[in-house]
Amino acid sequence: MNKRRFSNSEVYTVYVLRTSSNTFYIGQTNNLEKRLKQHKNKTSKSAKYMRCFSSFELVYSENCSNLSQALKREIELKKLSHAEKEVLINGIN
Repeated sequence: MNKRRFSNSEVYTVYVLRTSSNTFYIGQTNNLEKRLKQHKNKTSKSAKYMRCFSSFELVYSENCSNLSQALKREIELKKLSHAEKEVLINGIN
């Protein structure tokens, strides 16, 4: 089995996608472009949730300095209500 070692200097991105049904999907990755292609092409590496929708739009992203920080931020965002996510996306203070 080939194991990948993660570098502490690797940048992770937490992202929010708005689906064609106006729901949100929140995830994290170390390669946003590749991850978006996986979702778009509905590959086996795509999130099962995202395969249910005809389209999506990247509406928010933020960089984190390491995987631990990205995972914590992902959990924080997932706990927000739909309205709170809208505020975050639209940059309303």
